[in-house]
Amino acid sequence: MTHKQEPVDGTKGDVTTHDNAKSWFYTDVVKDHFFHPRHFMHEDANESDYNAIGKVGSPACGDELRVWMRVDPQTERILDFRWKTFGCGSAIASTSMASVMVTENGGMTLEEARKLKPQDIMDRLGGLPQRKFHCSVLCDKALRDAINDYYRRTEQFNHIIVETSRIIDPVSKVTDHDIERSVLEGAHTLELVQQKTKVGIGNPNCLPAVEELIRFYKEKYFG
Repeated sequence: MTHKQEPVDGTKGDVTTHDNAKSWFYTDVVKDHFFHPRHFMHEDANESDYNAIGKVGSPACGDELRVWMRVDPQTERILDFRWKTFGCGSAIASTSMASVMVTENGGMTLEEARKLKPQDIMDRLGGLPQRKFHCSVLCDKALRDAINDYYRRTEQFNHIIVETSRIIDPVSKVTDHDIERSVLEGAHTLELVQQKTKVGIGNPNCLPAVEELIRFYKEKYFG
């Protein structure tokens, strides 16, 4: 096994931090949550103890995350949050941190948890590699899916927020979610997004909409 030497400037690896320093190492907080994940769903746990389940991704794509929540029906606070993922170290650390954030101090309400942003999770971790930022989005989406599941089970259908994808290029069948993921993975220009998705290659009429989405997602996730 080989080990990369830490840079002489003392930066923490390929991580976008508040001072914009970058190198090849995860922060100590990320490593702690990877090696000591909080609120992991163990095999002997009873799923019937939870009244909301969320799922996002697919193991065929390399990333899948499932979360279980126990919500107080009187206060709608998240009393317990458990999870399993087939994802990478960043996905494990992000979900572990999210599980702490939604349950600390008596637990967030569902409406408070719905306002939790990927950037909030990344800030608590002290930064993530830019190409791994989508991992914090993964747990954010699984959390929202579980919130919808709770409202579905309690027949509060007016509180359900359905997230749908929109086809941007009918020729390549590229959706707004495809563009969102590309930006999260570091494609911040039209050329780079096209390399990843082939959007607009045979249908240049959609390019203005693509450029607008790239600007929107860059602003949303990276400020």
